[in-house]
Amino acid sequence: MSPGESAAGASREWWRHHRVQEVLRFLVTGGLAYLVDVAVFNLLLLGFGVDSVWSKVVSSVVAIAVAFLGSRYYTWRDRRSQNPGREYALFLLLSVIAALLQVACLWVSHHLLGLTSPLADNISSNVVGMAIATVFRFVTFRTLVFPDRS
Repeated sequence: MSPGESAAGASREWWRHHRVQEVLRFLVTGGLAYLVDVAVFNLLLLGFGVDSVWSKVVSSVVAIAVAFLGSRYYTWRDRRSQNPGREYALFLLLSVIAALLQVACLWVSHHLLGLTSPLADNISSNVVGMAIATVFRFVTFRTLVFPDRS
């Protein structure tokens, strides 16, 4: 093996390790935001009798705040921009779009398919919707909000 090949292999290994660490930090941050989202959603839905769509809207706003703090100060702490206003605005815009994906899944399930139980509401918004929104968030946050600045 030539010296260039071993350097390339080491570089690939470093990149792979770095990516795994980044994904794990994203999952920790997202997991915490998810727990907050589900807890607030169910508290409003079951504890206070708030409509399922409004419960999801409120829980999403709270979860977005948790996700931003985790993303900025933990997941992508080494990728902060010189323009935090742009960072905040993009994060909020993309988070709202991701939350709307979850609300859309809930709305379709609840209003079009007639699946109106709390279990159906949770599955549509907190499982199906969250899976779609998570992929969207990871791709857009890492490429648009917290791009690699090196």
